[in-house]
Amino acid sequence: MTLPLSGCGAGEASADAPPRATATAVATTAPAPPPSSAPVASVEPPVVEPPKPPPDPCEAPVPGMACIAAGEFLRGVDEGNDNEKPQSKIDMDSYFMDVTEVTAGMHDACVAAKKCEFAHTIYPDMSRPNQPKTGASWYDATNYCKAVGKHLPTEAEWEKAARGTDGRLYPWGNDPATCDRSILMDKTGRGCGVRQKSGEPDKGRTWVVGSRPPNQYGLYDMSGNAWEWTADFYTPSWAACGAACQGKNPKGPCDGKFPCPRMGDRSVRGGSWFWPPSHATTVYRRHHIPTNNPYHHYGFRCAASLEEAKAIRANGGNPPWVAASPPYSPPVPGNDPALATHPFTPQPDTMPPSTSAKPPGAAPTATPAATATPKATPAP
Repeated sequence: MTLPLSGCGAGEASADAPPRATATAVATTAPAPPPSSAPVASVEPPVVEPPKPPPDPCEAPVPGMACIAAGEFLRGVDEGNDNEKPQSKIDMDSYFMDVTEVTAGMHDACVAAKKCEFAHTIYPDMSRPNQPKTGASWYDATNYCKAVGKHLPTEAEWEKAARGTDGRLYPWGNDPATCDRSILMDKTGRGCGVRQKSGEPDKGRTWVVGSRPPNQYGLYDMSGNAWEWTADFYTPSWAACGAACQGKNPKGPCDGKFPCPRMGDRSVRGGSWFWPPSHATTVYRRHHIPTNNPYHHYGFRCAASLEEAKAIRANGGNPPWVAASPPYSPPVPGNDPALATHPFTPQPDTMPPSTSAKPPGAAPTATPAATATPKATPAP
């Protein structure tokens, strides 16, 4: 007998058969590559250039002169004397200004070189080599500056050099003028109380240049000591001058040149040993006949454009008639060697006088006695 087959059809597993193994995927980690022997490039930090200094506005120094950088400054005032008004902004190119007033010794050298005319200083006790040259006419001042390769400063050049760009009333700021800051007349007398060795001792005298601290540009005696001629024709106010005193690098009416209709006097700035503090501001304006007749004890200093400065620099700072070597030695600013600092007690003055007190070849003259009466009284 044949028994029937059950549950054994094709594709079916026996109940007693062991379960069939199922394949399971196992994640594997790839082994790390062996270290490379190739060099690893280093990252260089970026090169940072140090900041470059700003260019010199005057290109390079000039011995005995200070750079007055280009830009605007405040000229004049809105409250003050009529001839100082109104205040306005004036734009200037860079230029140079003499650190000190031209001294008697410097002017003597120009006369000795036959490049300048003799200019008489009438007051005794005013012609030491390092005292400011006084008694010069506008023509004397103009000719000297031209002879040394410079020019007489315009009023704009003078005022910017005196007060800077912030509109200060004095070269040092807005504090009052005193004999600690300027050589002028105070309660001790003219010339800060230094008596002139003459028949008129109360007239006082100038001090050697640089006896008081300089201003922000390093310029000495922009207030007091000696009045200073400027190149401009004088006008009764900045408003009256009009367009000739505005714009860039103004030079005043007719650019300061002859002929100039209805113009004659030239401007004088800075105050002096003879006058009170009110005259020693950076804005006070005075005027006088360019021939200096009637006579006044005016002084001056020179300015230089960048083009003029190149020629001066090429000659070592020397005047054109002096060789470039040795280099120019400007006056050494400092207190008058005859005096202590203010307040002071006058002491014997042993500085030798310069030749500017008398024409070359003239016989020496004795200093008038203290009781002598001078024949003429020159104006300060």
